[in-house]
Amino acid sequence: MSLDATMEKVLQRRSEVEERLSHAADMAPDEMATLSRELTELRPVCEQIELVNRMTTEIADAKAMLADAADDPEMAEMAQLEMDELLAGLPDEQAKLQLLLLPKDKDDSRNAILEVRAGTGGDEAALFASDLFAMYQRLAAKHGWKFEVMEVSETGIGGYKEATANIAGSDVFARLKFESGVHRVQRVPETEAGGRIHTSAATVAVLPEAEDVDIDIVETDLRIDVFRASGPGGQSVNTTDSAVRITHIPTGIVVSQQDEKSQHKNRAKAMKILRARLYDAERARLQAERAASRKGQVGSGDRSERIRTYNFPQGRVTDHRINLTLYKLDRVIAGEALDEVIDALISEDQARRLAEGAD
Repeated sequence: MSLDATMEKVLQRRSEVEERLSHAADMAPDEMATLSRELTELRPVCEQIELVNRMTTEIADAKAMLADAADDPEMAEMAQLEMDELLAGLPDEQAKLQLLLLPKDKDDSRNAILEVRAGTGGDEAALFASDLFAMYQRLAAKHGWKFEVMEVSETGIGGYKEATANIAGSDVFARLKFESGVHRVQRVPETEAGGRIHTSAATVAVLPEAEDVDIDIVETDLRIDVFRASGPGGQSVNTTDSAVRITHIPTGIVVSQQDEKSQHKNRAKAMKILRARLYDAERARLQAERAASRKGQVGSGDRSERIRTYNFPQGRVTDHRINLTLYKLDRVIAGEALDEVIDALISEDQARRLAEGAD
């Protein structure tokens, strides 16, 4: 479809949605909410289309004025200045429009489930996993997102075997979805007497939070076990069987929750994580169908792919997917400069999709 045809289709869709919303009294609440969200998303795109169309019309008018002002140097100069200004600004506005017209990931506006797990490297990997978890917590605070810790399995020396959080706010998944993969750290562990640099890793998974309507979970597909919660080192932290382990039998996915003292609350949290994992698995299956080769995509979400290295001796962070290196590791770990990496990943993804659309 040509750009002009796409623009016309978007403007037409806005008119249709506005017309339907003008009869909101006859509409079910769910339909009204869906159409209202769609109109909110359409408005900035339509405003940009109208701006580009207006500039294009004004350029044509200025050209006509220039042709008619052959005998009026002052009028011709004014028309030329106006046309030059419009021609200089039009490419930027057209580029903004192309980005707005890119197909949206329907999950971008969702909240996210963050899972961080220690990989190879023993205690040092667990310490790095806790550093990453804290990095995302600080990033969430910077953006005003709600960061709810759902489950933490500690090693007893400040490290995390694994940790899970629910992050809620504006466009959380859109900002964090490229963080999925293997994060590698190179540094001298505090326990290393010889000062040797060790390499260890942690795995990050960012899953879009699923709604009840997204995933239909059949109760008979679940095996639910309850047990007594325990803390680091195996000591009992609860005297009742409040911890919950849910196994989704068809897929083999297992989720455990024991942070809450209430079995009911632990079960609710476990179900939220299970829904997200099942939804993510379906999302990955659909992506694989759409793209024969996902290796070249920034957002492949491949959990086994090494995506980033944090080198402490050199103070550098390198994202291997886009060959980006920043010598501000402390600020990235502090959550302050992580947005620079995320912005670069989003820009790369947009550029790739624009190029694919031009082929």
